[in-house]
Amino acid sequence: MPLSPLDIHNKEFSRRLRGYDEDEVNEFLDQIIKDYEAMIRENKELQNQLATMQEKLGHFANIEETLSKTIIVAQEAADELKNNAKKEAQLIVKEAEKNADRIINDSLAKSRKVALEVEELKKQAAIYRARFRALVETQLDLLGKDGWDSLDTREPKEIEA
Repeated sequence: MPLSPLDIHNKEFSRRLRGYDEDEVNEFLDQIIKDYEAMIRENKELQNQLATMQEKLGHFANIEETLSKTIIVAQEAADELKNNAKKEAQLIVKEAEKNADRIINDSLAKSRKVALEVEELKKQAAIYRARFRALVETQLDLLGKDGWDSLDTREPKEIEA
């Protein structure tokens, strides 16, 4: 067990002839007691400071650990968000490509349908022209026959009023 200032103060030395001067020894012991008490106080203060610093260090270590975990979680969330955005972008592109293909296919189908309708209209127009031509030619043939000349020479009938 270490010495206390009280132990030093209460220490008694045996007396001998031609021994040390008692007053000098007592003065020296008093100085040692003061220095020893100062060292003990300083040691306690340092221990208190050490405990406070260790507590702060522990607190900051917890903060550091929490920040590290938070950074990791934030990084993982950012990576997940980035991956989700890429996937969504790919889905949007695929959907746009599907829509573009559908629009192109619809347009091609409509274009073919219109082309077929145009061809059908051309055929119908050709048939109509041929029939109209035949009708006109028949009418011209009728006009070119002699029967019209005889109608011209007859006298007109008088219309009764």
